Amino acid sequence: MAKHKYKFNPESLSYSKVTRSPKQKFMTFITYFFASLVLAVLYFLVFSIFFDSPKEKGLKRQISELKVNYQIVNDELNRIETILTDLQERDDNIYRTIFEAEPVYSSVREAGFGGTNNYRDLEKLENSELVIDVKSRLDKLMRKVYVQSTSYDQIIDLAKNKELMLASVPAIQPISNKDLKRTASGWGYRIHPIYKIRKFHYGIDFTAPTGTEIYSTGNGVIEITDSSKRGYGNKIVVNHGFGYKTLYAHLNGFNVKQGQKVKRGDVIGFVGNTGMSTAPHLHYEVSINGKRVNPINYFFNDLTAEEYERMIEISIKSGQSFD
Repeated sequence: MAKHKYKFNPESLSYSKVTRSPKQKFMTFITYFFASLVLAVLYFLVFSIFFDSPKEKGLKRQISELKVNYQIVNDELNRIETILTDLQERDDNIYRTIFEAEPVYSSVREAGFGGTNNYRDLEKLENSELVIDVKSRLDKLMRKVYVQSTSYDQIIDLAKNKELMLASVPAIQPISNKDLKRTASGWGYRIHPIYKIRKFHYGIDFTAPTGTEIYSTGNGVIEITDSSKRGYGNKIVVNHGFGYKTLYAHLNGFNVKQGQKVKRGDVIGFVGNTGMSTAPHLHYEVSINGKRVNPINYFFNDLTAEEYERMIEISIKSGQSFD
């Protein structure tokens, strides 16, 4: 039974029943309705801020687990990168040095990265930054591992050919020079004997009478026998393989022909005074992979430490070359 409200009438000293119009009833309903709505919103905001829903708790748990897994993967990647860096350093500074091979340049190890965005599709995923970071590091590691594997294949080939390489490397003096007195002008800047200007001398000059025998300083193949009245004059180029070549210039004559195989110590020609030369001598050069280097570093089969130092002193003292 609905309860009724009564109002006290002081004039009649009695209670009279209160009746409300439909409009008043409607306004009361609206007031209660909006009050309830405001309270509901307040309750929702309070719970959403201070309390997680079951779904939110599950998502946060997944994110936490993902971060833990990412840290584990990140730590493993750091460990692998450290190991790989150590392998690279050993390869460049020990193995490739032993076999006189050029180190693998960092530009080769890092090739294939940068430029275009290779991970555009991954940007659409949730937690894309973590995924892209891990994928990028894995790709770089895979590339470096591949390069390192290829380098080890080269080292294996070099090891198999070590005996042949040791016989091919130019390792003796090109003429008989036991007392080192025939050593004349060495590697470095010298006064040109004809132009009288300071010019770099890419080799060593050995003085000797015309007709003195010239030896191949390592096993190889005669690549060039050239007769000329200019520049180097009559010259021989021996290709020793493994990137090594030697040049013998100003010869009086040849004892070999192009394409002929020679061994270290074979007589390939004779000292002369041809081309741009001011006296009978042999101009001798060594090059590795097309780059000329100081020949004095390649007489280790001939010289003791004391003789090596003496040859350096003699070759430096000369202020003028013979060619």
